[in-house]
Amino acid sequence: MKLSRRARNGLMAGTAALLLASCSSLNYYRQAAQGQLTLLSDARSIDDWLNDQATDAKLRVRLATARQIRTFAVKELGLPDNNSYKNYAALSRPFVLWNVVAAPELSLKPIQWCFPVAGCVTYRGYYSKEDATEYARVLREEGNDVSVGGVPAYSTLGWFNDPLISTFIHYPDAELARLIFHELSHQVVYVAGDSQFNESFASAVEEAGVERWLSGYGNETMRANYLAISARKKQFLSLLLGCRDALDKAYASKASVAEKRASKARLFQKLQDDYQLLKASWGGYAGYDRFFAEPLSNAHLASIATYNDFIPAFRALLAREKTFPRFYAAAKALAELDRDERHRRLKALAGA
Repeated sequence: MKLSRRARNGLMAGTAALLLASCSSLNYYRQAAQGQLTLLSDARSIDDWLNDQATDAKLRVRLATARQIRTFAVKELGLPDNNSYKNYAALSRPFVLWNVVAAPELSLKPIQWCFPVAGCVTYRGYYSKEDATEYARVLREEGNDVSVGGVPAYSTLGWFNDPLISTFIHYPDAELARLIFHELSHQVVYVAGDSQFNESFASAVEEAGVERWLSGYGNETMRANYLAISARKKQFLSLLLGCRDALDKAYASKASVAEKRASKARLFQKLQDDYQLLKASWGGYAGYDRFFAEPLSNAHLASIATYNDFIPAFRALLAREKTFPRFYAAAKALAELDRDERHRRLKALAGA
């Protein structure tokens, strides 16, 4: 497997981090490096898969669709024209990795971990569910709220050629487009240590991109399904944000620790009850059941703001700039500012 110069530099940076790390960090970086390299080595070009007579007919259709989406991303959205999502890897597990998220018992502020290149982020990823579960156990023993969630895809920010993966290739067409647009967006602009900026920017690009893709390649059924999925996502997010706001107020109050714990238990039970009502209104759609697979905790809600807080600001910025190239240039200009000023301008955009 031949690596690009940028990828080799990334590996060198990772090696330097290993030399400076503690024993536990060494193990973490080792599994991360091994997992990434194994994923890349397992990937084959889409042409190889299509030319292989053993390739399943349904997979052929999905790979052809992904290729068309990738071409649209470059030509219509101005996303990077590189080798990302031109290869495919078939994995024997349901997710490519599992993220561990943690927060204090009576706070919604997520714990951060800092890494080379990516900066400080509010999660820690593992290629093995067992490793993620074990680290979650350690964090819980320290008194933290913890959640472990499967991740179907992630971006290496252009350091490697990110492949299509079996963990998401069979998504509905619009959802597949949404994911590819989102992950490629991280290669356009990324600010180390500012997950709110990064994820909101990518979410805004995916949202606008899917709307344009559907108008050119969708049919009435696809558009109806996408609207239904988006509506459910919006309703579920509203449910989570309502719970998060109520918890925030409870934790910031002058109540005793015991009273705050009681409020926490009550609000999480209310979230479960409200979800069952919402699920019933969807006709029993169970797509969000996985969120409740573990006992609810602050960790479940700690990262909600990361992906959503600045989406209105980026929508406004795209509407102002009108074209994707100008939008990306404006986002890059924001990325050059210090964090406080960047967030101040984004809040102003959202308000406008």
